[in-house]
Amino acid sequence: MSQESVRREEYRVSGDALMEKVKELIHEGNIRRIIIKDKDEKTLVDIPLTFGVLGVLVAPQLAALGALAALVGDATVVVEIAD
Repeated sequence: MSQESVRREEYRVSGDALMEKVKELIHEGNIRRIIIKDKDEKTLVDIPLTFGVLGVLVAPQLAALGALAALVGDATVVVEIAD
């Protein structure tokens, strides 16, 4: 049984660019989790992504993220990527 390694990457984005960045990351693939933090590093949204979940189950979270993007000035997008 092989152990899958996961690496983390962080991106700082403005509220205006938040939704586009998240969509871009999801389309890249191999993303296991997306965490959105505010400027004070408080976690606002934590979206676990697994194969087969990207459709129906993530759609409501992405809609909420769109509303959140309008409220946050700056955000940090943390992604966990399966290597």
